[in-house]
Amino acid sequence: MITRNIRRIRGMVIPGNPESISGRKWRAAGFYGISLAATLLGVVFLIILVVTVMIDGVGPLFREFPGFFTSTPSRFADQSGIKVAFLGTLWMMSFTALFSFPVGLGAALYLEEYAPKHWITRLIQINITNLAGVPSIVYGILGLAVFVRIMSLDRSVLSGALTMSLLIMPIIIITSQEALRSVPNSLRQASYALGATRWQTIWHVVLPHAFPSILTGTILALSRAIGETAPLIMVGALTFIAFSPSSPMDPFTALPIQIFNWTSQPKDEFRDIAASAIIVLLVVLLTLNAGAIYLRNRFQNRSES
Repeated sequence: MITRNIRRIRGMVIPGNPESISGRKWRAAGFYGISLAATLLGVVFLIILVVTVMIDGVGPLFREFPGFFTSTPSRFADQSGIKVAFLGTLWMMSFTALFSFPVGLGAALYLEEYAPKHWITRLIQINITNLAGVPSIVYGILGLAVFVRIMSLDRSVLSGALTMSLLIMPIIIITSQEALRSVPNSLRQASYALGATRWQTIWHVVLPHAFPSILTGTILALSRAIGETAPLIMVGALTFIAFSPSSPMDPFTALPIQIFNWTSQPKDEFRDIAASAIIVLLVVLLTLNAGAIYLRNRFQNRSES
């Protein structure tokens, strides 16, 4: 009797849903297969891209090592290197982190811990979320208008760093807010019960628990900025420069700009060294991501202990 009722229930149609349970299972399996196929398709194209870059770039990279890292750009492919572009990237990303991290974290702390919950706060939050999805070329146009022309910073490292800071600041704010929300409210209440002020609670309780996720989000945002080309073209990063920047007001170039310049050359030799520069850029990105994972795990273990 019980077995018969179970079989009858399995074959029943759910009210409001014309599909049977077996039909829903088939639809779920089909959606799973489509999702898996889409993921595998993206992975396959990524593998093809990486393998192609490796085939073209590993040879010139090791053949010209270490001159590839110590030489300046040249009209001849066998004499060109990434010294100027690599140092320009380091200068720009250092100032980008210096500007974007404190401002982004401060904005997230205010919105989550201090700001009253009314329509103005919601409007600010919506605008920040929308800014995270704005194309990078728009930030380049903004940087050209504000930093290069209005503030007269010219086409310098500082202009590029400020433009990149605007690009990644919404991402840092959003990830920092999510990290702050993940801290249990019971920890805040326990701190208040012991007599701590709001700032003491934030500094000694909330931030230590949220900092691993904040740091991970910041490093991933910097990883996005280090590969951007469009904003740098707009603010005037040079495609050919023979000297490294020595101050924030010096002109500069970056690895993405140098790669773009080499790929536009008619000779195949320049495309090969462009592939070598792409390998260097990929290594830098993977190092940043690995550093984010290491620091996150280290701070999490420290906070748990």
